[in-house]
Amino acid sequence: DFEEVFARFLSVFIGFCGIVLFFMLIKGGFSLITSGGDPGKIQQAWKTITFAVLGLLFIIASYLIIRFIKDFTGVDIGNFKVTQ
Repeated sequence: DFEEVFARFLSVFIGFCGIVLFFMLIKGGFSLITSGGDPGKIQQAWKTITFAVLGLLFIIASYLIIRFIKDFTGVDIGNFKVTQ
């Protein structure tokens, strides 16, 4: 079924986003530690960390908006169904 494929895709995609977020935080932290006091490298490391955290906040906000719509309207837009 298309519904199951789509649900699995979303599940894998969210997991992949979490892994990418983790590695971006590790990369930014490692770059910050090994910057050697170079202002350009420090700024780039903080940009990486900032964008990783903003991505996390975007994912959390998206989830909360979907939950709010479900609780407020009763429509479960997080449950994908194809009707004929």
